[in-house]
Formats: sequence, structure tokens, C-alpha cells
Amino acid sequence: MIEVNHLTKQFGKFTAVNDISFSVNKGELFALLGPNGAGKSTTIKMLTTLLKPTSGELFLNGYNVVKQQDSARKSFGIVFQDPSLDNDLTAYENMELHAVMYGVEPASMKNRIKELLELVELWDRRANLVKTFSGGMKRRLEIARGLLHHPKVLFLDEPTLGLDTQTRNLLWNYIGHLAHEKEMTILFTTHYLEEAEANASRIAIIDHGKLLTIGSAAKLKQDTHTKTLEQAYLKLTGKELRDEEVDPHEAWRARQRSRNMR
Repeated sequence: MIEVNHLTKQFGKFTAVNDISFSVNKGELFALLGPNGAGKSTTIKMLTTLLKPTSGELFLNGYNVVKQQDSARKSFGIVFQDPSLDNDLTAYENMELHAVMYGVEPASMKNRIKELLELVELWDRRANLVKTFSGGMKRRLEIARGLLHHPKVLFLDEPTLGLDTQTRNLLWNYIGHLAHEKEMTILFTTHYLEEAEANASRIAIIDHGKLLTIGSAAKLKQDTHTKTLEQAYLKLTGKELRDEEVDPHEAWRARQRSRNMR
């Protein structure tokens, strides 16, 4: 369902993603892990048509992501790490706006919105403004919104960041249902290693733009001769502290603007 072949992304002289290749199967829960600045966000941006690769090929649902962007975009949904809802609209209005943007058929729109809001247990709150919602409720709404157009692939960037344990467990129940019952392919990033071990069938670890390893949590522990996924992760990526992640695309654009102003 996802194919990444020799993917590279450069910003000037800086290589954010360096010749990585992997594939994700239909209905698979796949984790992409790495420290801050490892290349995770850049990879997801290329997969979701927000950035064009310097070289390599990307395929989603059989579509070439660069050459068939419209078809690729219709094949995926995405939940960003940063909130992207309109707080001054109701839950239902947020869903309705997204449905119109993605061309959901008007005849089926109302039933689809009702179905998804019931799935994430927000139907009774459909008329409430999003600004009154808790962080967990907003995350659930973002997942429902990302599913409106029947995507084959769902990208989740830090979907449970900042949520309490109960809400995190509830969200993973939804996500697991989508993968196992609906055969939806899900690629997610997280800094909670226990989430990756509990939910992903395979884990890829990336650092400094290079793909270090890929396999089940058990395989990663076996290959690194460690007892926990955290130990395996630290053995592969090191223990030094990393600065807060900076978007290399934005940093590159800022440097370009600075040069143009001189």
C-alpha cells in the first residue's frame, strides 16, 4: 500500500532524508520512529505531497505520489501533530467543511459524518464548539475528519502527544479497529516507545536521515541483544540529547529569504 524507493530529500547542502527504502502492507500498523531531527516529518511530508523528493520514488495505493498527486491525495488521510481544527466551528461544522473540501458526495455526507462521530463517541457533542473540547476530544475529532473520504492510508503524526493514559488507550482502540477490521494501512510516529511496541506490527527507526533498521519489536530487541525496545532504540540512536525538532524545509526557506534581503 506504501512503497518508498531510494528516497532522498536535500535542502541546499543539507540532506534531511538519505536514500531510504521501505514498504507498508495493506492493513498494517507501521511505526516510524526516530529522535528529533531524524527525518520522520520530512518523510511524511513527501508521502503526503507537501514536499517534492530530490530523488527516489513514492507510491500510495498504486499511485505515483509525485506524478499522480490528486489520486494519491484522495488515497490518504492525515492527523497532524499540531492541532488543525477550527476552534470557532462546531464538531459537525468541522466535519462538514472537510467533506466539502474533499468532494464527499452530498447524498452520503450526513450519514458519513454521523457514522464517524459515533465511532469516536462525539455524536452527542456535534453541536458544541471545538474550543470547548478537551485535547483528547479534539484528537478523536481529527481522526474522524481524516477518515471522511474513505482513505486507504492514514498518517498519524504523534497522535497521542500530551494526552492522558485513558484517552491514549481509547485512541489506540480506534486505530487498531481501523487497521484490523477496516484493513486500513496506518503509518504513525510517536515518542512513546511502548505505544509502538504494543500496536505496530513493524517498526522502522530513522536517524540523521538514514533508515537504521526495520522489523518487529521482538526482532529489533533480538538484533541489538537488548531486553526492551527502549534499550534497542537507544543502542541504535545513541543517548545524547537532541535539540527540539526544527523543520529543515522552513529553516532552508528562512536562509533563502535572508540571502535575498541582503
